Amino acid sequence: MIVTGLVGKVLSWTAVAMMATTAISSAQNMDELVAAAKKEGQLTTIALPHDWCGYGEVIAAFKTKYPEITVNELNPDAGSGDEIEAIKANKDNKGPQAPDVIDVGLSFGPAAKAENLLMPYKVSTWDSIPDDAKDPEGHWYGDYYGVLSFMVNTDIVKDVPQDWADLLKPDYANAVALAGDPRASNQAIQAVYAAGLATGGTDAASASEKGLDFFKKLNTSGNFVPVIGKPATLAQGQTPILINWDYNGLTGRDTLNGNPPVEVVVPKSAVVAGVYVQGISAYAPHPNAAKLWMEHLYSDEGQLGWLKGYCHPIRFNDLVAKGKVPQEMLAKLPPAASYEAAKFPTLDDQNAAKEAITKAWDQVVGANVQ
Repeated sequence: MIVTGLVGKVLSWTAVAMMATTAISSAQNMDELVAAAKKEGQLTTIALPHDWCGYGEVIAAFKTKYPEITVNELNPDAGSGDEIEAIKANKDNKGPQAPDVIDVGLSFGPAAKAENLLMPYKVSTWDSIPDDAKDPEGHWYGDYYGVLSFMVNTDIVKDVPQDWADLLKPDYANAVALAGDPRASNQAIQAVYAAGLATGGTDAASASEKGLDFFKKLNTSGNFVPVIGKPATLAQGQTPILINWDYNGLTGRDTLNGNPPVEVVVPKSAVVAGVYVQGISAYAPHPNAAKLWMEHLYSDEGQLGWLKGYCHPIRFNDLVAKGKVPQEMLAKLPPAASYEAAKFPTLDDQNAAKEAITKAWDQVVGANVQ
């Protein structure tokens, strides 16, 4: 995988060596961790809806593996900000309302670390997590990601687009939509940014400028539909080509169940990814159970549980290279090679793109997406 500058921080060899001691390095140490976690007897999670990224089965597998540990699930519908606030509000509380672990959007990981809210820990599969998708000190680490893709109604679109440039073809008149308003939606902003990278952008500024120009051409040509696209509008033919995260497209495909038939395509160039991250609360009432949960999530089994829910686990390319992904699972996804060049924009890139695109969309593109 080619992963670009998610962390942008280099640690000295001495610091790396010191931090490496947090990893589980032997079966004996793992046995000790399991025993300590069982003694604690509980794990408190937060914001993990069972229908998101296959979490229902992932949690069930943990319970089956460690029946001595009760999983206390707080507020499955909470957002990333709520998770951080739950840590802050329960610093001195060792009761059931204090989360042990969090799963948050990328920006919340570094922010939580800066506030000393996260405990460093490196799982035994640490080396197979891309360097630019984790904090070098182990305070947070990427867990799964999606990439921007084209969700296509093949009842209407017979010649399925394979790359960003294809969307400009006259064949796709009144066909292409975003899954959000690029003046407000991160998913839509990242789509504009990705289009800019595909047309020669090299940094956030140039990619934003070129992305806006791309959508100006798309709009001027009559291909762009200024409607916030959803699987329902795709099925109705209002937005037969929808640019969205691949896990949303794949889930939508399954929901539509062939009516109409849907193809989800990862574009050949500028494969832009959005990642979530895991962390352990610095105030976790059950720190060993939290570490064991991380070992579960970053094991082959845990990673494949997320993949079953169409969220690409951070170790995806490592699992494919080792032949660990079942063929029937791969068959439901775009080709594995499509993800090899996934790019993870830095927080600075994301913020710069958001600033440029939201401010200039009306002036440059002039499409009122709603």
